[in-house]
Amino acid sequence: MKEIYIGIDLGGTNIKLGCFQADLSLLCKSSVSTKGDIGPEGVVEVIYQSTNELLKKNNLSPDSISAIGIGAPGPADLDEGIIIASPNIPSFRNVPLRKMISEKFSKPVVLENDANAACMGEFVAGAGKDINNMVFFTLGTGIGGGIIIDGKLIHGCDNNAAELGHIIIHPGGRKCGCGQNGCAEAYASASATAKRAEEAVNSGVQSALTEVLKKNGEITCKDVYDHLKAGDKLAKKITDETAKTLALLCIDVLHTTEPQRIVFAGGMIAAGDILLKTIKDYFDEYIWDLKKEKVEIAFATLGEDAGITGAAAVGRKLITNE
Repeated sequence: MKEIYIGIDLGGTNIKLGCFQADLSLLCKSSVSTKGDIGPEGVVEVIYQSTNELLKKNNLSPDSISAIGIGAPGPADLDEGIIIASPNIPSFRNVPLRKMISEKFSKPVVLENDANAACMGEFVAGAGKDINNMVFFTLGTGIGGGIIIDGKLIHGCDNNAAELGHIIIHPGGRKCGCGQNGCAEAYASASATAKRAEEAVNSGVQSALTEVLKKNGEITCKDVYDHLKAGDKLAKKITDETAKTLALLCIDVLHTTEPQRIVFAGGMIAAGDILLKTIKDYFDEYIWDLKKEKVEIAFATLGEDAGITGAAAVGRKLITNE
C-alpha cells in the first residue's frame, strides 16, 4: 500500500486538495468550491467527501493516508490547531479545524498558515529546493510571506511571524487594511497597484488606462502591466513604485535574515521579467555597498500547487520529522 500525504489549501473561494507520495511527488489533485456560508462543519464535510472522491477516482485507499496538512488564511493558534478568524470565510471564528478534520478522517492533522504552507511548498519542491535559507513573498490581494531559516519555518512566539506585507516602508503613508499606515502591502500588492492606477486616472492623469476604466469600470494589475509594456507613462510610474517597494522589502529581509534566495509568487508574477528586472534594479540601487550580496531574487516555480505541496510537507514532517 502506498504511503499518502494529503495537502489541503483552504481558500475563501476554493479548496484545493492534493495527494502526495512520501517523496512529495504529486499523485493527483482537485479543487472544489469552499461554500463558506455552510459553516465550519459543512466545510469539513466538503473536504472529507472531496478527498475520498479524489482517492477513489485514482484507485487510492483512505487507509493509506499517513497524515493531512492544511494551509489556511488568517490568524490562527497553530499549537492548538484553531483558526481564530478568516478574512474570506466569515463563519470561521475560533474554529478547532485540526481536531475536526482529525476526527473526521481518524488521521493525524497539522494546521499551518496558508502563506507559510506555500513557502514550504516552494522550499521542498520548487524555487528553494536546493537551499537552506529562503524568504517568500506572495503577491495578490495582499502580500503574504514566509521565512525559512536552516530548513525550518519561522513562526514566532504567537505564530504570526513573517507578516512581511505589513513591514512599514513609507511611514505615515497609505492606509493599509491592517490598520497601519505605509505598509508595503498598501503599495505593492496586485490590488494596491491597480488601486493606485485608478486613483491617478480619476485625478486626471493622462493615460490609456482611462479608457480601460471607462470600459470595464475598474483597472486590474494585469491592465497596468499590459500598458507598461505598451509604453504608457502612468503605468511605468505606478509599476516603478511597486517594484521599488518590493526591492526595499527585499533589502529589509536580507538584513534581518540573510537568505540565500528571495522568492516571489502569486498572480502578479505573470507580469514576467519586466517586474523581476525592475525589482532587481532598485535592489542594486538601494542596497548598501559595504559588501557584495549573494542573495538571489527569483520567481516561484510551482504555481497554484505550492499551497497543497507545502501543506503535505508539514503533514509529512508531523510523522517523519523531515
